[in-house]
Amino acid sequence: MTKNKEPSSRYDYVILIPTISLVGLGLVFVYSASSHLAAHRLGDSYFYLKKQGLFCILGLILMITAKNIPYSFYRKLVYPLMGISLCFLIFLLVPGLGHKVGGAARWLKYGEFSFQPSELAKFSLALYMAYSMSKKGSNMDSFSTGLLPHLIVAGTFMSLIVLQPDLGTAVILGFWTLIILFVGGVKFVQLFSLLILFIPVLLGLVWHADYRLKRWWAFLNPWDDPRGIGFQIIHSFLAFGSGGIFGAGLGNSKQKLFYLPEPHTDFVLSIAGEELGFLGIACIILLFAILLMRGIKVAVNAPDLYSTYLAFCLTCLIGLQVLVNMGVVMGLLPTKGLTLPLISYGGSSLLINLLSVGILLNISSRT
Repeated sequence: MTKNKEPSSRYDYVILIPTISLVGLGLVFVYSASSHLAAHRLGDSYFYLKKQGLFCILGLILMITAKNIPYSFYRKLVYPLMGISLCFLIFLLVPGLGHKVGGAARWLKYGEFSFQPSELAKFSLALYMAYSMSKKGSNMDSFSTGLLPHLIVAGTFMSLIVLQPDLGTAVILGFWTLIILFVGGVKFVQLFSLLILFIPVLLGLVWHADYRLKRWWAFLNPWDDPRGIGFQIIHSFLAFGSGGIFGAGLGNSKQKLFYLPEPHTDFVLSIAGEELGFLGIACIILLFAILLMRGIKVAVNAPDLYSTYLAFCLTCLIGLQVLVNMGVVMGLLPTKGLTLPLISYGGSSLLINLLSVGILLNISSRT
């Protein structure tokens, strides 16, 4: 007679190795990329490093807390978090509440600190999808049960994000939703048809916004206007190219000296490429690969359908953002204004990603 296996109480601490390493590298490169900029703008070269360091501490506390909270607890938070996220996204559209940077109201600001509601929206949507799909189970292949309700919820969030405007995040959420629904059991024909219908809408949004068209032309041929729309991506190319195999050395980047705009956020990987070279970038890619593979392993070995979906939703969300950011800085995708998880400057993103890692750790202990 075989005995029933008891759930393991051991955490998959291998997940922590790439997570802590990437957060540490993030601090190094946020300082390296932003020190001259911060000294020029704010008179304090450590300004961005201090803020990112504070969010690192808060994020690690959040991760440790999430590690010790049973993942089943998040079922109770699904609808409250969805409501809060929805309210925050609506607040951004109210004149005077949304803090504008570069013409886009993507932040709610209080004093010196700002918060990006779209990061909370991604997380709450992941909780909802996992909860809803596990509840529907084998009925996910039905259009009215599997595709339609999830499409309405995700579409509402995506629409509010587009209105900020932030088309890049909305597109990533759209592709993430298609992947998650496919894994959940929605028929491929339904998802493919939805994708075909979605493409004209996306092209229309790009066509009717001048700055989006410029990003598209810059992606297709940045050298046509090297001092205009192609400026940012060309200097990203120069950063990677000058890094060579071994890099110029930590702190020796030239592109961060007011050539590459906002090098500590979306294009921090370009600075890493210049200072660490090909080998450094290969190590960063390897760390992300380990994190994502362990996340998928946690999902595969999870004890029930809900935790499987939850682990996969969170892992896929991190993975898609990594792929898109790397694609953008290397000129493989149009510029989207998306940060690199765990490395780029940005408190909201860092907190949510470390919270996600904490949940993965908790699920791994219930294998």
